[in-house]
Amino acid sequence: MRIEVLAYDHPDVVRLVAEVQGEYVIRYGGPDDTPVDPAEFAPPRGLFLVGYVGGVAMVTGGWRAHGADAEIKRMYVSPAGRGRGLARMMLAELERTAAEAGYDRLILETGSKQPEAVQLYRSAGYEPVPKFGYYADAPEAIHLGKVLSSEEVSCPSTPSAT
Repeated sequence: MRIEVLAYDHPDVVRLVAEVQGEYVIRYGGPDDTPVDPAEFAPPRGLFLVGYVGGVAMVTGGWRAHGADAEIKRMYVSPAGRGRGLARMMLAELERTAAEAGYDRLILETGSKQPEAVQLYRSAGYEPVPKFGYYADAPEAIHLGKVLSSEEVSCPSTPSAT
């Protein structure tokens, strides 16, 4: 997978974010209403990544500053890319780039109707954190975080963004 840093309003990002919002509608009955300002994903306080397989944008993920932490948003793999480990590669790149930007911890919100996401994050070392953000009071919301180590910055098996 080739990973590129793109602006949140890039056409490939817009298409994949629309896909993930459609997934939320199917699973939860509505889109993710968390306020998102595209400028939050611009360096140095944020980053948005797209993974390409065979020239096709299939994976997204971004992080934005959330106080002293970085918050993961819009992690998604298109149906055609699922089951190939692409989400794990994207997560590793998000961890690497956030650590490189000086963040010591990543946090995220996901939901109980996304068991594959919960399993991915937990298997990657994410643990429950205090509830935060737009869905802090939502019963289906799951809030996780991970302390980043220097390994995220220097791991040679992690693909680098181009």
